[in-house]
Amino acid sequence: MLEHELQVNNRLGLHARAAAKLVQLLSGFKAQATLTGRGREVNAKSIMGVLLLAAAPGATLLLRVDGEDEAAAAAAVAALFERRFDEDD
Repeated sequence: MLEHELQVNNRLGLHARAAAKLVQLLSGFKAQATLTGRGREVNAKSIMGVLLLAAAPGATLLLRVDGEDEAAAAAAVAALFERRFDEDD
């Protein structure tokens, strides 16, 4: 299992479009993934779960990834967060 701390740096936070990009990205991996924020842990492959976090800009989330392709999944998610979900700011 890998853990990685992520910061939400895009202007609108983890809104519907950003959450959809995250879920779509993770759907390509076999590893299980969860996100934890504000005392709540959710399935990171579930759009409803990710939206329940209501992660605002500047929020810190903990990503946990477990499975055969966990390293690749964690790296891909970290890159998506670093790119601010490919949104124009």
